[in-house]
Amino acid sequence: MKNYSIRHLTLFSLICFLIGSLISAFAPSFSLLLIGRMIQGIGTGLILPMLFATSMAVFPIQKLGSAMGIAALIIMFAPAIGPTLAGILLGVGNWRLIFLSFALILIIAVICAYCFIESPFELTKQKIDRLSCLLSAFGFGGIILAFSNASEFSFASIFVIIPLIIGIVALIFYTKRQLTMTQPILNLKALKNKGFVIGTLLVMLNFGITLSSMYLLPQILQNALNIPVALTGMIMLPGGIVNAIVSFASGKLYDQLGPKKLVPLGFVITTIGCLAFGQLTTQASIVYIIACHLLLMIGIPLSMSPAQSSALQALPQGLSTDGSTIINTLQQVLGAVATAVTTCLLQLGSKQASFTQESKNYMVGAHWGFYFAFILAIMGLILAFKVQTPSYMQKKKKNYQEATIDNH
Repeated sequence: MKNYSIRHLTLFSLICFLIGSLISAFAPSFSLLLIGRMIQGIGTGLILPMLFATSMAVFPIQKLGSAMGIAALIIMFAPAIGPTLAGILLGVGNWRLIFLSFALILIIAVICAYCFIESPFELTKQKIDRLSCLLSAFGFGGIILAFSNASEFSFASIFVIIPLIIGIVALIFYTKRQLTMTQPILNLKALKNKGFVIGTLLVMLNFGITLSSMYLLPQILQNALNIPVALTGMIMLPGGIVNAIVSFASGKLYDQLGPKKLVPLGFVITTIGCLAFGQLTTQASIVYIIACHLLLMIGIPLSMSPAQSSALQALPQGLSTDGSTIINTLQQVLGAVATAVTTCLLQLGSKQASFTQESKNYMVGAHWGFYFAFILAIMGLILAFKVQTPSYMQKKKKNYQEATIDNH
């Protein structure tokens, strides 16, 4: 964003995602499918930081909560509605249809981006440090690879330990390099801001809960309750709709109430939802499952957008693009870690159970996974009470109180 216009970066990211989708759709082997998914990842990694950085640059500060709510709606609505759409597409076709549907949407997105997007940032033409890019790739890539391998191998496996060590060492060198450079690729000084760090941690925990629960729920419906794929998607549809509504509303509420009320309330509801999912049995009714899902789809977006808005608003304007990139990167890392841990717990719990019915054993494993999400929710709830109100909101409140005193 400092070297290339938002318009060009958006087009590049969308075209990468389009090419990756087409490669995946027509892939004759898993290896080529994986390459297609990696190319899709390039597009996703670019587009998300630009979304939040552009919102901060375009919208006035008093309306930023609403803008962030719309942005959060886009991000949170995808994993919420994804299983529903995937279930419908798998019901009428096969898995290739999912990637083809991506391609159709992306063609429209490329046309819209070409016609309407303008860049709000002044280009500085900063020199790109290739060593920093390499260290970043090895650092974050190594950690994600390690935890991804953990779901297939044990945590003591060399396929987990080696990439984890490489990732940690690379990140240490990357961090030292960014802190000593006069023009760092990513200004890590944003992490010295307490308000930003608290908001970022809350976003990470929220995203971890989202991916863990959205991974477990379709598995439970299909493998423990023996519900068909198409019906699985329909069961998750109400939650997806509610998620979209609450995501949008949370942004509006943030502008009026600030984060101190919304974020704790959201984590309270999320905690109850995770605990309720942990009590599921193979005889659970569909109504109960939908109710549990609705709790998560209310709680998660109610805290996600306000937490992210408070984090970014805690930074000075010059660090907004860096802050957006940091949040997005750490969010994706924790998402990968949370999914890997959930998968391991699901498998381990299923093996430890001793029921004669395989569906009951699978449900025990799912309980372990939801208890992990419950722990993340408790951590988020504790941290939520430390979230900071942006300075402009504090000033607005102070002015209102002074005006009230003067009137009396």
